[in-house]
Amino acid sequence: MDTTTRPPAPPRIPLLDVLRGFAILGTLAMNIWLFGYPESGGYGPVAEGLRSMFIDGKFFAMLTLLFGVGLAIQYRAAAERGHSRPSKQIWRALLLLVEGALHVVLLFSWDVLMGYAITALLVVYVLGLSERTRSAVMWTALGLHLTFIGSVTALTTLFFPVVHRQSPPMQTEEGQLYLEGSYTDQVLYRATDFLDSRVTVLHTFPLMVFLFLFGVRLYRAGAFGDDRVGRALRSRMTVWGLGLGLPLNALPPVWPDDSLFLIGNRVFSVVLMLGYVGLVGLLMDRVRRTGLVTVSLTAVGRTALSCYILQNLLASVLFYDWGLGLAAHAHHAGWMVAAWAVISLVLVAGSRWWLSRFARGPMELLQTWILARVPEGRPSSSPPPVRK
Repeated sequence: MDTTTRPPAPPRIPLLDVLRGFAILGTLAMNIWLFGYPESGGYGPVAEGLRSMFIDGKFFAMLTLLFGVGLAIQYRAAAERGHSRPSKQIWRALLLLVEGALHVVLLFSWDVLMGYAITALLVVYVLGLSERTRSAVMWTALGLHLTFIGSVTALTTLFFPVVHRQSPPMQTEEGQLYLEGSYTDQVLYRATDFLDSRVTVLHTFPLMVFLFLFGVRLYRAGAFGDDRVGRALRSRMTVWGLGLGLPLNALPPVWPDDSLFLIGNRVFSVVLMLGYVGLVGLLMDRVRRTGLVTVSLTAVGRTALSCYILQNLLASVLFYDWGLGLAAHAHHAGWMVAAWAVISLVLVAGSRWWLSRFARGPMELLQTWILARVPEGRPSSSPPPVRK
């Protein structure tokens, strides 16, 4: 008879739940412009500059970093059960790949789930290698990303200068489809355009690999722990992330053309994102009572996948012609802010209501149900040491 006992699941880290909730609502603030971008450009340069400086790219980077942290936690739990690597994470990544593909076709062309799934399939293997190899992969990925972004920026500046800002999406042919087309028309378009829309995964793959592995490194260094080490690391992230990130991200909006757009969105944004992570952590360190904001962000963070899909569904209903058709009337940035606030309130209220009745979000429960039917594999004869 097997008398071994399975180690309990690792306790949840409150800061990570809050950060996930913050990142999900921040992602909504970034994506809401893709649904209801004012067709006339009436949002004004100030609103566009603020969006570029404080929102664009930052929350994509944060979610990616946190996904890597989650992978590190799962890897550690698998190691404590005697497995060389979390084999269920491979199935989880494949399941996320399917969910992401369905999400693209049925709802949202700019989905990130497929990119996360593909990156996880690589990183879960890299985590089983030596520290030296992991570091080499992480910094090589960053080098490839910076080389690509720098090359594109240089070529654009030298040979294809863009004097005027890019046209809002609603002024393009694709934008008109979302402004006036039926749901069936949109699904057919996303299905036929599926491969082209996934090109962004290739562009951002090195960045995602770097952020996954950097998230793993931060977790193992104790950056999210409720102790002196964690608080010290979060202080450094705040000082350096905000100190460098704010002036760097102020450059693209005031630049005379769009030549710094890509480097701002894919490089400078990562620096400021680290400042955001550190700042949220510092604020959490000083909060002794669990207030409304903390509880709300925690609820959204614990149901992050469900909230991510729901926010795209709600935004589609609000803005597209087959729903309320708000995009045809949104001629000012105030519409975007109001839509973000309404959807955020729905996400907060819905996630808190759901968690008062269930342990996980609906999509998270579905994942758990499916993965429970997948064998984890045999434990290794000599369990690897658990890395903190």
